[in-house]
Amino acid sequence: MNIPLMDKSSYLRGLLILAKKDNHISPLEKTIIYNAGIRLGFSSEFCTEILKTLFQNKCLCDDPIKFINYKVAKSFISDGLTLASAGKLISPSQLRWLIKSAEINGINVAWFKAELLKHERKTRHLDPTQLTLYSII
Repeated sequence: MNIPLMDKSSYLRGLLILAKKDNHISPLEKTIIYNAGIRLGFSSEFCTEILKTLFQNKCLCDDPIKFINYKVAKSFISDGLTLASAGKLISPSQLRWLIKSAEINGINVAWFKAELLKHERKTRHLDPTQLTLYSII
């Protein structure tokens, strides 16, 4: 699938916003974001720098992410849940933000709840190399 450039940028920006939500970024979260950024076509230097300066970055607004492509939006929500689960428990602020992003993209509430349940079950077996994004690129 050819992902629009705007959606690639929004995908990475959304992962960064989500990671910032609980005021802490674990090594696993960094790995997930870095790998996603590389797969989206961003340079390793760029990905390293944005992760290094994440909490000082004032350009990341807190608005939910709106995608051009619905399939990319669903992939983002799934991967957002994977990222939020990397800290073991999804924080309330992360969950609220993901729900808002799902709503703004017209994603069905039942699908979101099923996806959340799936991620809650697999938290112990999280593999950062298995993002949904990789199946649509």
